[in-house]
Amino acid sequence: MRILVVSDTHKNLNRFWDVFEKLKRENPVQIIVHCGDYYEDASAIRMRAGVPVTAVRGNCDGDFSGESYVILETEAGDFFVTHGHMENVGHDLQKLCYKAEEAGCIGAIFGHTHRSAYVLAEDMYLMNPGSLQRPRDGSGGTFGILETGQGSVFGKIYRYEDFMSDKGSGGPGGSGKKAQKPASGRLSRMLNYSDRF
Repeated sequence: MRILVVSDTHKNLNRFWDVFEKLKRENPVQIIVHCGDYYEDASAIRMRAGVPVTAVRGNCDGDFSGESYVILETEAGDFFVTHGHMENVGHDLQKLCYKAEEAGCIGAIFGHTHRSAYVLAEDMYLMNPGSLQRPRDGSGGTFGILETGQGSVFGKIYRYEDFMSDKGSGGPGGSGKKAQKPASGRLSRMLNYSDRF
């Protein structure tokens, strides 16, 4: 299964549609995952994209805008999909990993920090696609692609500019890479960002 992963679009889908249309032409996805902020963006995508959309609500969405988490079933195993604010991912990923493990998942897909990451932490695949519209890591905007098969998970974070120009990204047809194990403490530092904005 080929999955487009986005988060934190905040009512601006211009870059999302650029990415989606390029993928549609060159290497289509079978499903889109939107990790919240805003849930209504996922609803707009669902109406236009023509592929299934899995979505959760974020901290900027109302309590009645979708589920706080969903379980995404793939050939490789299940993924825990959430925005991440309720798991306090801006501080550390321990609560997120516990919830995913308790749900019997092999990984978690989340957003909230507007900082992209794809890592393997203690046998748990973790992907945060960052934000296409409001990145907080100086990237100019990012999204993720996950490819799952029987017993395999590959993923990659793409920078919007590189992806659209095919510079340095391997293009949309790239098979991605296995998640890297972070150096001790690196994962926490990489995703530690306060919610004061």
